[in-house]
Amino acid sequence: MARIGFIGAGAMGAPMIGHLMAAGHELIVNTRRREAAQPFVERGARWVATPAEAAREAEFVCTNVTATEDVEQVLFGERGVASAAAAGTVVIDFSTISAVATREFAQRLAERDVEMLDCPVSGGTMGAQAASLSIIVGGKAEVLERARPLLEKLGKTITHIGGNGAGQVVKACNQMVQVINIQGIAEATLFAQRNGVDPHKMLVALQAGMAGSRMLDMMGPKMAARDFAAGIEARLHQKDFGLAVAMTQALGLSLPATALVSQQLNALVGNGWGRDDTSSLLRVLEGANREQGEA
Repeated sequence: MARIGFIGAGAMGAPMIGHLMAAGHELIVNTRRREAAQPFVERGARWVATPAEAAREAEFVCTNVTATEDVEQVLFGERGVASAAAAGTVVIDFSTISAVATREFAQRLAERDVEMLDCPVSGGTMGAQAASLSIIVGGKAEVLERARPLLEKLGKTITHIGGNGAGQVVKACNQMVQVINIQGIAEATLFAQRNGVDPHKMLVALQAGMAGSRMLDMMGPKMAARDFAAGIEARLHQKDFGLAVAMTQALGLSLPATALVSQQLNALVGNGWGRDDTSSLLRVLEGANREQGEA
């Protein structure tokens, strides 16, 4: 069994910690608030106050935080992972962050003989709870094989993409396809409503045809029922699209659908719905069309 430092016990990190503990691994947990780790401490995990303490005795250090800046602070800030991790330690970052920054972080860690895998995940909180995540991996193949027994406790699909940063690139692709699809569902729902068609009946027809998709099955009923309670908070998709747009600009690419959906997500969050579900893209459309009608 491995000794694992785990940094971050939010909606995704907490169930991951639980699965690793259930598999018999020793967990050293670092959270900003000690009470967030209390359920795991009661089960035998050890809470520590800094990322450095989580890394000092660990064979693997897992990070699951929100933004690129958060990962950098956890790894390289004062009392960060890099200040204490022993040579040969493997850092596994489950966060969704910049691919460019990920490559830089991996290089900085390599200078200390610490390995890194970028392992962004898809499947949301339900996937984390069910240990059915899709895990997208960037980094050395041989390092992945060392980490694979841990990852298999967290997800059903583990896909090695390439070198460091490749996992983050493909996670951006995942978000593009996913949220552009949600925008399309929102537009179809509003279009049906304005034509006097019951959106629930529209869904039955679409699900049986070529427009059917897992995202339609998930988001269509929420929009039809006007259920905007968060499955995945829209602010996280906004953050991910900001990363994707920055990468497309750096490459000089024109990706119009990605740019448009990024703007819609910005409007969604600007309206105060950032902690609601991304199905709230329907409300953004409704608001825009009311304004046009009033004009």
